[in-house]
Amino acid sequence: MRTTRRTLLAGTAGLLAAPPIARAQAPVMRLSHQYPPAHHIARVLAAFAEEVNAKNAGVTVQVYPAEQLARVAENFPGVARGAFEAAVATNFTWGNTIPEMSAPTIPYLFTDLARIRKFPGSDAAQFLDAASARRGVKSVAWLFTTRSSIFTSGRKPIVQLADFQGLKIRGLNPLIDNALRAAGAAPAATPAPEVVGALQSGVLDAGLTDVSAAVSRRFYEVQKFGTVAPFFCVYTQVYVNPRFWDGLPSGARAALEASLRKAETDAVTVTEQTAAAAVGELRAKGMTIHEQTAAEAEAWRAVMQQPVIDAFLRAAPEGGQRMLDLLRNLSA
Repeated sequence: MRTTRRTLLAGTAGLLAAPPIARAQAPVMRLSHQYPPAHHIARVLAAFAEEVNAKNAGVTVQVYPAEQLARVAENFPGVARGAFEAAVATNFTWGNTIPEMSAPTIPYLFTDLARIRKFPGSDAAQFLDAASARRGVKSVAWLFTTRSSIFTSGRKPIVQLADFQGLKIRGLNPLIDNALRAAGAAPAATPAPEVVGALQSGVLDAGLTDVSAAVSRRFYEVQKFGTVAPFFCVYTQVYVNPRFWDGLPSGARAALEASLRKAETDAVTVTEQTAAAAVGELRAKGMTIHEQTAAEAEAWRAVMQQPVIDAFLRAAPEGGQRMLDLLRNLSA
């Protein structure tokens, strides 16, 4: 059929009248995470998205908290295959997939704040970034999440190692449970939502959680005593689909990178402020809080750390020792 001027004009008019959705759209980075919106890391991620979107740099970030987009177990495969663009994971939840990720959770190994600030971009972080890349995702940020754990009890404070003897305590994961058993406790794996009920019923004698979680889950209603300790460090890793990332315009990628670096810095401040506020709130709610002294921490470290290191090296025979060396060499 012969193309006429009238046909061309009609086509042009149709394009001009087309709704905006039919035109080229800026890339969208959908980011899935498990934290409730009030969680301090959820707030850091929301601020990151708001900052990127305000730049109008050719990419839009949409954050989906509280497993609204995908469940935790679905995040890694979803990002790897490109079902959505980004997600987060706490370092230790990589488990056997990347066992080296658990190194920061070895008791008393990496809890100094000055060293924690230097982790993003360090050789240690790059080592884990490379391990992530081999699994099909690209690591783009490390958000410091906690270094303040609380050991709770209803009968007497847990201060000395002898206080662990025979305690049925909430276990965290097979790696950390080695430390609790070395101290004489009997760890029992208990999902976070079930801990308070288990403490109240007597199934557990003692709890172990992050200080902020002790507030949000209302530990103070069933526990009288709490010992706050720099037990281990947790990071939240932000990772993306590499094809999405590499396909972004350079300006959009630069905008994301700048805002992610700011989020890494902000996470340290927000995490420390949140932990301090949580300790104060637990006291205000009636809990007797003991903050572990340096001498007490050293006594716990001497008993608890090596069994966990031994288990860690068995789980990560190829890169475990290298990861330990990189963390130890990260100077303050």
